[in-house]
Amino acid sequence: MFRTWLRFGRDWPSPIKSSNMCSHTWVIRGRIVYMARHTSFRYCLDPTVEQERVLSWHVGAARFGFNQALHLHKEARYAAHSRESPGLGVRSDGDHSEDDTVPGVARVPWTGFDLITAFNAWKRSEAAGRRFVADANGTARLEVTGLVWRDKVVAQVFEEAAVDLGRALRAHNDSRTGARKGPTVGFPRFKKKSPTGGSFRIRNKATAGRRAGIRLGDGDRPRSVSLPKIGVLRVREDTRRLRRMVTKGRARILFVTVSRGANRWWISITIEAADVHPALRHAAAPHVPQPVKDGVEAANRQDDAGRAAGWVGVDRGLHALAVGGTSDGVEVLRVSNQRALRRGLPRLRRLSKAVSRKKKGSKNRRRAVVRLSRQHARIRDRRCHVLHQVSNQLVKNHARLVLEDLNITGMRSNQKLSRAINDAAWGELARQVTYKQAWRDGQVVVVDRWFPSSKTCSSCGTLRKDLTLKDRTFECHECGHVMDRDLNAAVNLAAWAENHTPPVDDGAGCGVARVGDRQAAGPVINAHRQDTPTDDGPRGRGGKGLDDVGTSRPHTRFDWTPEKGGVSQATQLLKHAVGCRP
Repeated sequence: MFRTWLRFGRDWPSPIKSSNMCSHTWVIRGRIVYMARHTSFRYCLDPTVEQERVLSWHVGAARFGFNQALHLHKEARYAAHSRESPGLGVRSDGDHSEDDTVPGVARVPWTGFDLITAFNAWKRSEAAGRRFVADANGTARLEVTGLVWRDKVVAQVFEEAAVDLGRALRAHNDSRTGARKGPTVGFPRFKKKSPTGGSFRIRNKATAGRRAGIRLGDGDRPRSVSLPKIGVLRVREDTRRLRRMVTKGRARILFVTVSRGANRWWISITIEAADVHPALRHAAAPHVPQPVKDGVEAANRQDDAGRAAGWVGVDRGLHALAVGGTSDGVEVLRVSNQRALRRGLPRLRRLSKAVSRKKKGSKNRRRAVVRLSRQHARIRDRRCHVLHQVSNQLVKNHARLVLEDLNITGMRSNQKLSRAINDAAWGELARQVTYKQAWRDGQVVVVDRWFPSSKTCSSCGTLRKDLTLKDRTFECHECGHVMDRDLNAAVNLAAWAENHTPPVDDGAGCGVARVGDRQAAGPVINAHRQDTPTDDGPRGRGGKGLDDVGTSRPHTRFDWTPEKGGVSQATQLLKHAVGCRP
């Protein structure tokens, strides 16, 4: 059955919409293939001197298209507001709503499609290019040429740049109106020319009876990528895995993104791939119903009782990047923090000083900037490599993981720990674990931010309020339990998930919270907590009663949890007083 599931044709028919909005269904040789996930393959290019020149043209074209589309957008808004209020122009920060239109005036382009239409009309107009042609008798006439060099690059480069501008305008408008959460997004700015940066994107156009525009391994070069109007680009890494997926019909290339780094050219190939093979997915948990997917029941999947036995809590920190533990107190994973930025900081400082000593605009300064950029890239690659290793180890070996909701933005306000927190990249680790676990049909639960996992004894459930960040060993004053601080927090996280996971007897589906529990279904930002657990016994350690979850009494004291980015005690007392006001 698995062999027939893997063998498909090479031609891609038209997709059929499925119940999953993020996936497509393809019918190949009478079989149904679910394309339910998007992923990318990143390779380092090895272009020739002529190919580097062509790639630089495309990078400049993408920058030019973005800047020109932004210029057209600003001109349209200025014309609209000038017609409505003569003498009133548009501010540079774009502080206006999306409905900046006036009867009789052209509609202001906001979306990517409108920006593409505006740019296409401009590139053929007289404003983009014109010339005077003289006849033999001396008569001169005006000839509209438009953008004369637009045929030297792929037209999709301008379109994708306009689409990026449309997304930036939408993000700015949503952030200003409150529809977008998070930090404030400013108005888009013009892109500047940089010798060590820039990128462009090309979509893959595949029509019936013709070859696709983006191909892998053409001719006798298996390590190559073919792009329209650019040619065959050599790749340093092996592309065998991606070529096999495309050839067997288990992947479809959507688009590629070519970016320029420090003396390096990179290509990222985004594909729409089929689901992970059933043999590589997690088995069904003992007390959680597993739905049937892709016609393969849970009984036919890999039967690994160890991976689906129980929850594994993952505690993220600075001393140890990730510590995993079960509710029984067994440590299953401990990864030390590699501190990529701290290790590369001496060389980074030396190269930064070398750049500041060079004359601006000189070739020596340009070479120094390239060396500095390479050091930044080396630090970033080291960090990403460790994060992928840790996330893969967690996802492959454990079917159910528990993470805590950390206020990383609030913790970065600490001047002494901000650099170390940014270097640890806790948010990136959580993101990788979340999407990789979804590929393998696993579960990831996020624990409430106010749950005191580090201050609670994993043996008796006593809350130790005097625990500081310097205490690396947890010692309980009630039962005398001694355990590593990070492991104790991981055990409490696993126990919390066991107390808040709905069993089959409740009649709830997979991932549905119990009645009265507001946190098991997802993170809550306005939930109150109690200082001491309400449940007794080993099953209730580190947890709360189901009747008291999310409630607080008037005499409740709030403690500051600095390791999770908690606010000060005075702020919490003020919020509590306002919430209890009749």
